[in-house]
Amino acid sequence: MRDGVKWLLFGSVFVLLFVPQAMYETAVEDGPAARKALGISLLAVYSVGWLFLPLVLWRWEAHDDRRTAACVALTVLGLATVAVLGLDAATLMIYVMSTTAVNLPSRRALVVDGAVLVGLAVAMAVTGELPDDAAQLGTVLSVTLGMGAMGRMLRANQALRRAQEEIAALAVVEERNRLARDLHDVLGHSLTTITLKAGLARRLLENDDTARAHDEVRDIETLTRQALGDVRATVSGYREVSLSAEVVGARAALRAAGIEADLPHAVDNVNPDLQRVFGYVLREGVTNVLRHSAATRCEVRLGDTWLEVRDDGRGRGTGVPGTGLAGLADRLAEVGGTVEAGPLESGGYRLRAEVA
Repeated sequence: MRDGVKWLLFGSVFVLLFVPQAMYETAVEDGPAARKALGISLLAVYSVGWLFLPLVLWRWEAHDDRRTAACVALTVLGLATVAVLGLDAATLMIYVMSTTAVNLPSRRALVVDGAVLVGLAVAMAVTGELPDDAAQLGTVLSVTLGMGAMGRMLRANQALRRAQEEIAALAVVEERNRLARDLHDVLGHSLTTITLKAGLARRLLENDDTARAHDEVRDIETLTRQALGDVRATVSGYREVSLSAEVVGARAALRAAGIEADLPHAVDNVNPDLQRVFGYVLREGVTNVLRHSAATRCEVRLGDTWLEVRDDGRGRGTGVPGTGLAGLADRLAEVGGTVEAGPLESGGYRLRAEVA
């Protein structure tokens, strides 16, 4: 609303600079009174139309056809005004032509304003006034071209602004996805391990093995603190995953669940650039074994550019494309890798990540 008021005040200045003079000259010149009245009326309507045309065009910013129709309508009204007042008033067309050049796409503005210039030139040639009025056409052409260049610049800036807003929105979505993915990886594994250890501690207490139960409770306390620290680091964006640390954590979690763990003792053979993403793969794979497999044995194998997690469980549960596998696929895609997951013919389940 403020922009509209500013434009009306700004546009009124230009109307007052030229239109009253044109009205006065029309009123005092020789000729029929009816023609004078018609000319003054057309001038008034044309001026008011030009003042409100930008407001209409801004409202229809997403409708090029409506905007074009509005500009053409005011152009026709301007030409009718010039026809009544005479070709000496041709410079009045600068108003609508400059507005058309600024607001319409370049091709449409070229067609509309080009047709006006050609029409005025033909009319002046037919009446024999072309040499005398060439300066008017030159003024109209130069102003229109200048406003057209300004319009292209404004549209380019608007497109750039929209692109920046879209990039910012995509960045927000990507950050949300990253946070959701990382929280799933952190809490999924940690809470699963904590649950298993809590269950083990309960069974130990039921069997009056308080010494081991106390050890498990201390582990639960440590894991809880670690999970809290991981969540804080994830939210802050500074959390790093270590493949070697994940191997240690996986061994402890599997042991707590009573699953035989056949894990590598070193990860030096893995490409250093892939150790972080493989840490996520190992975490997700072991978490799925703990949650879904009902396995008695879990085996992890590593290569330079691949990691594989196998179990001898039911061979189901992790094959459903969920948050975990989808997150792994996204992580591997970032380094040009793929994830395969599915039941084995001999029984059990396999999760394999590989980078070509």
